[in-house]
Amino acid sequence: MNLQQEEARILIECLPYIRKFNGQTMVIKYGGHAMLDEKLKQAFALNISLLHYVGIQPVLVHGGGPQIEKLLERLQISSIFRDGQRVTDEATMDVVEMVLVGKVNNDIVNLLNQAGVRAVGLSGKDGGLLRAEKLVDSDGLDWGKVGRVTAVNTELLHSLNAAGFTPVIAPVGVGEQGDTYNINADSVAGAVAAALRAKRLILLTDVQGVLDAKGRLIPSLGMEEVDELLQKGVLRGGMIPKIRCCLEALRGGVEKAMVVDGRVENCLLLELFTDSGIGTEVVGNAR
Repeated sequence: MNLQQEEARILIECLPYIRKFNGQTMVIKYGGHAMLDEKLKQAFALNISLLHYVGIQPVLVHGGGPQIEKLLERLQISSIFRDGQRVTDEATMDVVEMVLVGKVNNDIVNLLNQAGVRAVGLSGKDGGLLRAEKLVDSDGLDWGKVGRVTAVNTELLHSLNAAGFTPVIAPVGVGEQGDTYNINADSVAGAVAAALRAKRLILLTDVQGVLDAKGRLIPSLGMEEVDELLQKGVLRGGMIPKIRCCLEALRGGVEKAMVVDGRVENCLLLELFTDSGIGTEVVGNAR
């Protein structure tokens, strides 16, 4: 098979997925190494542009942990983490909002616009997009200004998508009394996907996907299998909030959630438009 024939074969392989996903909403959590490597950033922007032009409606939620950590270090503000989530006091909250809303969000919007995507940056405060409440731990631990999403203004997101814009959401929410909350970006992505009843939730991470106890990629997981991995302690650290948000999204009506290696160039296209995919899919029922 020559190069031209191989290119044609790849396009034919993509066709059923393009048909299936046309007109569908996909929520994508953008973070990790994919946000830091210049080549991966450019590829990601072009991937989002292609999704848009084949009729998919992407909604992005971004992280910014490394950027926040860098500024906190410069300001000599220390952080404590529990289960991959940053405990956030008032001083840290100011830095989180400054970095996520004032810097990272703007940079991503500019990147996407340069790739031909009509991107619009949003904080969870804009239009009451992300209503939140203080996170209450079952063990009674104080997380400070860390919150959980209680409601999503889907009308705002639907309006932007209908007008051809791609929303880019910084994971900062607002409480009933106007308090600002730092919310885990994976959790925000799961809540947004559930509220929109998105076709897919895709989480970009810095590992292959969900790994078993021997470090091997698990291509597909049912919800019951996820519970088993959690009980056995196979899932730990930052993977725990990712998997929890996948489960939340599935319970909210999302068809599939995917954990994908954002270090792989064109990872979105490989996951969505090829038969094998490259990450771990989490589905509502056991395989």
